[in-house]
Amino acid sequence: MQITNYIHFRNLRGDIFGGVTAAIISLPLALAFGVASGAGPVAGLYGAVCVGFFAALFGGTPTLISEPTGPMTVVMTGIFASLSASHPDNPEIGIAMGFTVIMLAGVFQIIFGIFKLGKYITLMPYSVISGFMSGIGVILIFLQIAPFLGQSSPKGGVIGVVTNLPDLIANINPTAAILGGSTVAVLFLTPKKIKKVVPPQLIALVGVTIISVMFFGNDPNLKRIGVIETGLPTLQMPTFTLSQITVMLVDAVMLAMLGCIDTLLTAVISDSLTRYEHKSDKELIGQGVANLVSGICGGLPGAGATMGTVVNIQTGARTAVSGLTRALILLVVVLGAAGITQSIPMPVLAGIALKVGIDILDWSFLTRSHKVSLKGSLIMYGVLFLTVFVDLIVAVGVGVFIANILTIERLSNMQSQTVKAISDADDNIDLSPAEKDLLDEGNGRILLFYLSGAMIFGVSKAISREHNAIKDCDVVILDLSDVPMMGVTASLTIESAIREACEKGRQVIIVGAAGKIKKRLENLGVLSLLPPQHLVTHRQEALEQALEIVKNTPQDINASVY
Repeated sequence: MQITNYIHFRNLRGDIFGGVTAAIISLPLALAFGVASGAGPVAGLYGAVCVGFFAALFGGTPTLISEPTGPMTVVMTGIFASLSASHPDNPEIGIAMGFTVIMLAGVFQIIFGIFKLGKYITLMPYSVISGFMSGIGVILIFLQIAPFLGQSSPKGGVIGVVTNLPDLIANINPTAAILGGSTVAVLFLTPKKIKKVVPPQLIALVGVTIISVMFFGNDPNLKRIGVIETGLPTLQMPTFTLSQITVMLVDAVMLAMLGCIDTLLTAVISDSLTRYEHKSDKELIGQGVANLVSGICGGLPGAGATMGTVVNIQTGARTAVSGLTRALILLVVVLGAAGITQSIPMPVLAGIALKVGIDILDWSFLTRSHKVSLKGSLIMYGVLFLTVFVDLIVAVGVGVFIANILTIERLSNMQSQTVKAISDADDNIDLSPAEKDLLDEGNGRILLFYLSGAMIFGVSKAISREHNAIKDCDVVILDLSDVPMMGVTASLTIESAIREACEKGRQVIIVGAAGKIKKRLENLGVLSLLPPQHLVTHRQEALEQALEIVKNTPQDINASVY
């Protein structure tokens, strides 16, 4: 695996500066995501280190910063919760199985990259992506309400929070609410000039923590991170049970797909800023290796992070040295983080994660989707609803299915207009003067069946409709000159039309069938029904042949055929 194209030291100052800045931004997010996931803050830190280092080392986007992200954390929160619930007597087994899911997700990402599926991962309608991401943002916001108010998170995800919301408000911890509100206020109100120098997440983390120690240090009801394990991580062995293996594989595929989408969309943003074209498949392999290692080390899964990547580039980074620098700085923090992080209040981390959830919401499309496309807007809101209240996989599956069906319908309607069966000159078909004369000379006994554009399966109805409209003719010319692609369904419909014409004694001439289209007709056995001279290259040649056939065919032959 080549890494020399992405790591060099010609931009060392910019790369180190970018890496240091990205590490400062990553620290509070890693802690917040670790706590939000249920695996603990150290899992967020290990994830930031492992994913960041190995994705930079083996990935295909030099300036990409990879770390635990809001969407990945939301998915892992559900996975940890469901697997732990399946082992109520020993929740640690469920957590271990969750890390196994992360390993499997990494393996799937490596497989996606090896089989060069990168270019297909993001072939998803924007309305579906927008609804999915906004739904994840809503989930992340709801999951922070309980710790934001100083309460323990109720079971049942978003539905559990909604159901228990009156109790959460009734039992609010004023101190926690003040600290959480202060954190969100800092994140929203920090002036842009200061944001360019110091990340507002770090200001909130340090500033509100200091305030909590000074004024609320003796509050026993205020939950803090406490001492976290320092030093190198304890390696996680793959853990699974036969009864849960199917669920784990499905979760791993979902996690891998989400990581791929998140990463490749961020890589596109990186390309637009650096004018460098990322290598999708190499990036997926790098992300897979990173998540595999992160799972083994007990870290959260990660993906390309937009905020960290943009800041990294804006501060001068141009190579993967920046990502490696960031990971090594965070590793130093992990190795000695106990004294630094133990006093951080949980509401502060909840406030940081809540702001991430708000930022994930696709406000730009949410506020104007109904103006752009009513159908697209309905799909987006439908996916958002299903993501929040049903299931992530169901949401994406239903959204992609409906969006593709609507797209296929539009394309089919457009393509159907290019399917024409004519027996005299038609202004909608670009015929040369000589071709028009030949067709008119046929006196209605020559039928030109003209197709153009990609013959997808939705066009088969139009082909059948035009074919059924055929009445009296002696020769059918099937013009495929302007057909670049012919799907299986359309091919079978054309085969049926040709066979029926032959059975009724009509002569069939095919024009312009070459390459894969000709091969498909051969495989269907269509060409064996026709004389070799009836497979021609040019339409005029076909019309000349047809006119000759008509002249040598008695006019009343149709009376015996029909």
